Amino acid sequence: MELATPLANGLRTDHPIPGLPFVDDSHLPLTDPEAIEDIGRNTAQGMWGRCDEQDEGWLAFTTDAYRHDLGWAVRYHPDHGRTVLLYTDSDAAGVHTDWWNDTLLWREGGYWWDGTTWFRPAMLWDPAREDYQRHPVPAALTVTAADMLDGTGDPGQATVRKISTLTQDDTTAPGRWLNHLALWAQHRPHDALPLEQCVVTLTAPELKASELLSVTDMAQLAGIAPSTLRGYISRDEADVPAPQEISGGRSAWSRPVAQAWVELRHRSPESVAEALADRTSDQRLNIGEALVKKRFAKSFFSYLWEHPTRRKIWALRHRNEETVRQTADALAWEVSKSLDQIIPTDALSATIRHAILDELGRSQELRSRNGGTEIVSSHGITVPVAKMLDWLVRHHPTRAQHTIDQILGDAQRRLDIPQDVTTRSLRTALSLDSEMDEDVRNEFLDRVLPRPKR
Repeated sequence: MELATPLANGLRTDHPIPGLPFVDDSHLPLTDPEAIEDIGRNTAQGMWGRCDEQDEGWLAFTTDAYRHDLGWAVRYHPDHGRTVLLYTDSDAAGVHTDWWNDTLLWREGGYWWDGTTWFRPAMLWDPAREDYQRHPVPAALTVTAADMLDGTGDPGQATVRKISTLTQDDTTAPGRWLNHLALWAQHRPHDALPLEQCVVTLTAPELKASELLSVTDMAQLAGIAPSTLRGYISRDEADVPAPQEISGGRSAWSRPVAQAWVELRHRSPESVAEALADRTSDQRLNIGEALVKKRFAKSFFSYLWEHPTRRKIWALRHRNEETVRQTADALAWEVSKSLDQIIPTDALSATIRHAILDELGRSQELRSRNGGTEIVSSHGITVPVAKMLDWLVRHHPTRAQHTIDQILGDAQRRLDIPQDVTTRSLRTALSLDSEMDEDVRNEFLDRVLPRPKR
């Protein structure tokens, strides 16, 4: 797959065109993941290492034994060979984590390959799959070392870098990279994969230079000023994707990547909040908060000003701590008795009922899958659902009573769960996750829940 060799790729392996020199990795035990881990794990302050088996092959990373500011990430695949990457030490562990899937290598600013197909950079989250959306690259072609070694590369014009003397200048000015590739080819071991299987990069219509977008183009697509985008990039903000090309210090992106970034911005929490922002004032409220503010501002004004006997508290001789405390208590009472105007408690009650029934049904289903046949005494209810039931009990005890009655009935009719099992499930959930005093909670449950059958 990726240049499996005693010479490793240099820093920044997702560079748009393989333009970095090779670095000598002969001091690494590249066939033994545990030995790679042992180089850095618990060796010295600031060093670390780890290895993990995969369904196909293994992963390992380690801080370099000589340069603790650099780290190696290694992946072995039985069909596609070995990948050896050099990063700053703080990034090596992240690469190890990013490899916990079927990604074999990255190119062109995040385009990635799984051994068969090239995909665009992972940017948009798919909540149903709990993974990033996958978008294959149309008409993508894999470029191998055999494709590139056309005889024009001069290995005599290249140098293998040593880890002990490697500098940032070595990673930015390597000279003609084809010379380095020719030198790499000369150092290949006898049992290395054929050059036709050593993947260098990809080509695709969307990655042609004429199709790439500049900073100005990308900013226009996003509806922001170019200076804003440059500011995001310089400050590493707004999840701006890695460019597909950097030429003369100027970044360029493929149109699909730029469009995905625009969609990512459209889905961001800030964008969602902006869609629901109250535009009638400058107090940075959403429309729900604005309605609550408007409702209680009117109510408080009426209480404080329109009643003659209360209006006089604004006179200095009547203004004292006790008067202010009484006023604050009265306003707090107004809020506490107006919860239905803030929270749709009828809808919340129905939601809690359906959530608890789902919990009971899921618990019953899991037991059935696992071969459980005996009658259980109770089912588990997750903490968030139990806490919402507890909130309803504390704030609306009569509505909570009605909700519990419905749960008991639905559980028996729809799920065939005996009433005493549901009763114990609710008692257990509230005993574990309620904020009520134990005596108060038990008194409420004793009055609401049916008594156990004798």
